[in-house]
Amino acid sequence: MEPNFSNGQYLIIDELSYHFSSPSRGQVIVMRYPRDRKQYFIKRIIGLPGDEIKIDNGKVTIINASHPQGVTLSESYLPNEGLTYPHDTLFVGGSKTVTLKDDEYFMMGDNRLASSDSRDWGVLNRKDMVGKVFMRVLPLTELKAYTSTPSYSF
Repeated sequence: MEPNFSNGQYLIIDELSYHFSSPSRGQVIVMRYPRDRKQYFIKRIIGLPGDEIKIDNGKVTIINASHPQGVTLSESYLPNEGLTYPHDTLFVGGSKTVTLKDDEYFMMGDNRLASSDSRDWGVLNRKDMVGKVFMRVLPLTELKAYTSTPSYSF
């Protein structure tokens, strides 16, 4: 999740909120890795149940009932000018489209050029979400509370 989160940082995870409310687009969460549930990953929620996620020409577009023409995400928190591509080397610069079912989420890391995420291992089931990042405590020089999510043009 570079550059926003790094190895060795101490995070406080809110494991209670999702018992009372649904995960939201843009939230950074801790999750169980779908290919090995003993491992934990930190990723950002990009797609919600019912969304169609289209990655094309370096941009991520969300298509859903509220936005049938689609909305391209403006992701100012990303390095590399916010460019996102499918990871399949056969499709560098190409496109990828995924439609999410109930309880399915599309996850991405913030270091899009090197992140292992839903582009590689597929969608994340709701049951594999542990909780959302609430606060970074260590190192103290980077102490920060995460009480809001990025605003997208929805």
